[in-house]
Amino acid sequence: MKRRQFLGCLTAAASSYVLVACGGGGGASGAGSASNAATGTNAIANASAATGATASPDGTTVPSATSIVDNGANVWTLSNGLIYKNGVKDPNSYNVVMLLWVGGSVYQENTSKAFYKYTGTTWVASLDPRLGGTSADGTAIPPASYIIDKANNQWTLSNGYIYKNGVKDPYSYNVSMLLWYGGMIYQQGTGGQFYVLTWMATWKPCNDPRVNMAATAGSFYGINGHYDYPFTPTQVVAALHALGCTTYRVGCVNSSTQVNSLVGLAKAFQAANMTLFTLVDYGLRDSTGTLYTSESAAYSAAYSGAAAIATALAPYGVTMYECGNELSRDPAIILNSATAGTNNADFNNANWPIMRGAIRGMIAGIKSVQPNAKCGVNFCVADIAASDMLWDGFQPDGSGGHPTVHWDITTWHNYSPYGDVFNLGTDGAGPGFNLPSYCKARYGVPFMITEWNLAPEQSETARGAYVTQQLGEFYAARKTQGIQSVMYYELTSGDDTYGIVLDNLTPIQPTYGAFQSFVQANPDN
Repeated sequence: MKRRQFLGCLTAAASSYVLVACGGGGGASGAGSASNAATGTNAIANASAATGATASPDGTTVPSATSIVDNGANVWTLSNGLIYKNGVKDPNSYNVVMLLWVGGSVYQENTSKAFYKYTGTTWVASLDPRLGGTSADGTAIPPASYIIDKANNQWTLSNGYIYKNGVKDPYSYNVSMLLWYGGMIYQQGTGGQFYVLTWMATWKPCNDPRVNMAATAGSFYGINGHYDYPFTPTQVVAALHALGCTTYRVGCVNSSTQVNSLVGLAKAFQAANMTLFTLVDYGLRDSTGTLYTSESAAYSAAYSGAAAIATALAPYGVTMYECGNELSRDPAIILNSATAGTNNADFNNANWPIMRGAIRGMIAGIKSVQPNAKCGVNFCVADIAASDMLWDGFQPDGSGGHPTVHWDITTWHNYSPYGDVFNLGTDGAGPGFNLPSYCKARYGVPFMITEWNLAPEQSETARGAYVTQQLGEFYAARKTQGIQSVMYYELTSGDDTYGIVLDNLTPIQPTYGAFQSFVQANPDN
């Protein structure tokens, strides 16, 4: 936990391709060719006359106009479904019913009502630019007639069926509402159930994402620490008080050194009415570093360790635990660490049951001692595919019917290289989405950001500004997205790479002051 590698280049280069307008048919008939030739001759004359002329008014269409003049004084005409530029027939378009001039670009619409934009060399698929840009968050059909998402797709609803760019969705019917929220498309069926469209092109059941979730006040501001810090429990409590933090995240396994350290912290925190959030730090490997051979082996080992930790801490008021640390990013689980984690195929199918067994074991071990304890499961980057597969009992190969893993708190890590958690990128550099909003709708439990910070190579001036900016975003969303706690990483790292104080508890400025000032100005109530 004291050394961490950040993901770089998460925005994988997205491949692009060109679509040309189509509508069927081959070359023009003899009569059509004659007509087009005449049109072409007229267009050349028009182009010659238009040299130096101003462009056509924005929004001009052919028809009803006879031609469009672009910003380069090129003249565009349309005859028998064929486009002419300065009298020369465009080789990549046919069955065109309209030309359109908007925002300094030429568009065409074909007989299938598909739109294409001219790039200067060819035509690429687009929407009708007169529809406007991305729809406002919360746009719903009805009453709206369409939704435009961040990828410029147009969504419509007709007779209970969903259409994307005019193509009927094969997996939806009896739909009463279509919703654009948090960068994602949701539908509501006539029976009231909501579904969200994932990056796997599947609809998953969820709750209405517009319903606010307000987490219990009192533990919002938090920070990370370690069992082997050079501070007494009393010093830790005082340091957190000075910053305005009420929650402290510390990891351990079932060793006497680590457990005894956490017992001492738990006693001090119980007396101070503060929250010790314990990371039960079991993973995919045994004490020798060897990967467990099966789901059951991982389950048994994690169960016994977690039960022992809960037995030691329960008498001192510890009621919340995090089960595992960044397990979805273990090299045995993530196939390529540069992927965002929004696709099932990002993860190792063979080793998936080992991770599932370890997490299930930790939750079951804790609840065998404390049935009412709250257990969180941790994810990183945009590992929505990982959390969905665990929650729904799926494997990366798409098979279902496996053990499900349900948790009481969704926990996430969000370092600056991962992107903005409220507008997080996806595999293939896709448009961003609101991750806490998605988790709220899918899992219906409180959300915690249990590690966050700027990249370690950044200056303290940049870090201080980042702290203010991030806390502002987190604080604004705490009563709508169910954000129960945000835990800065970390109290001390022995230097200024992550810590907010040094090992002698001297504040690292301006980061410390930025954190402290924000907490004082924005109470956790």
